[in-house]
Amino acid sequence: MIDVPAGVLSGFRIAVTSQRRSTELIEALQRRGATVLHAPTLSIAPLEGDEELLARTRRVLEIRPDYVVVCTAYGFRRWFECAEAAGMGDELAEVFRSAKIHVRGPKALGAVRALGFDAESMAADELTGTLVAELAPDLQGKSVVLQHHGYFDTEATAALLRAGATEVVKISPYRWVPPADPSKLEVLVRALCAGSLDVLTFTSAPAVHALLDAARLHNLKDELLAALQSSLCTVAVGPVTAAPLRALGIEPLVPERHRMGAMIRTLVEHLGANGSMECVTMLGLCQLRGDTIHLEGVGGQYELGDSQLRIFKALLAAGGNVVARPALAALLPEGSSDHALDMAVSRLRRALPDARLISTVVKRGYRLNT
Repeated sequence: MIDVPAGVLSGFRIAVTSQRRSTELIEALQRRGATVLHAPTLSIAPLEGDEELLARTRRVLEIRPDYVVVCTAYGFRRWFECAEAAGMGDELAEVFRSAKIHVRGPKALGAVRALGFDAESMAADELTGTLVAELAPDLQGKSVVLQHHGYFDTEATAALLRAGATEVVKISPYRWVPPADPSKLEVLVRALCAGSLDVLTFTSAPAVHALLDAARLHNLKDELLAALQSSLCTVAVGPVTAAPLRALGIEPLVPERHRMGAMIRTLVEHLGANGSMECVTMLGLCQLRGDTIHLEGVGGQYELGDSQLRIFKALLAAGGNVVARPALAALLPEGSSDHALDMAVSRLRRALPDARLISTVVKRGYRLNT
């Protein structure tokens, strides 16, 4: 067996798209050896001083709603903190105690309980649509407060009204806004399209939509979708985050417990079982983990650039069989000419501990020397 470095994610390049709690996620990945590209697709803008939020809170105090639907832990906490800062905390607490509170998932449930309130129920699959459907038979003639994420949930609002709710007050204690540095988002889109990353992580559904919007802005939507539907490993923290990916035909990894720690464990287990490629060569067992080559009996690790990596993956997957020149040339972003391919293979040989690892098959292509 090859002696792989202690970091279980060593050699893998992982993109983090979140802003909130990103430091915690990045440090956890880096401790395990990963190289991390941090490119927030959105930023959270709190609304503590937003007059619209305060006006909606006053309306909640006026109508004394029958139901309160809580979709996010962060949003519920921020709403209560904002109300307290504006001198409405005690009145809002009375509303929560008299209303029937229903929550989307365990994090929202934890936030409700942490503030001293009780919840009547939680959606079985942690989806807002499911929760609304479960409440629908009891909503005729009732007033409802919907605390939701930073994108206004028009579908949930419409469903509540169709169920007979007399009024739905929408509460969003924060909103999603473009990232502070949009150039990082462009770098992420281009890196994904170029095949320069192994893993893409998401912790919110709006982040998925924002990435697609950025790709459209740079005329790279088709290339991005092709990358997401290829061998790239996409990870979502829970089913809500996974929903827009699944709508695109992309099945992400989703942990059983929808928490960041569980997401990291799921990723580690997946890459440990599926994230490496290997083949026995003239230099012994060769293993590719992310962008790093490990060779049995040869000291050191050998990192490859993007074009070199695409070619080497194709050769390694062939297991010593010839890979035709046109197939290899099609992997190169700089063009499919014979000269471009020959130069790319030359650079790849120089990056390896022994250039003889790659054999030229005249007029046909290249192969690993097994």
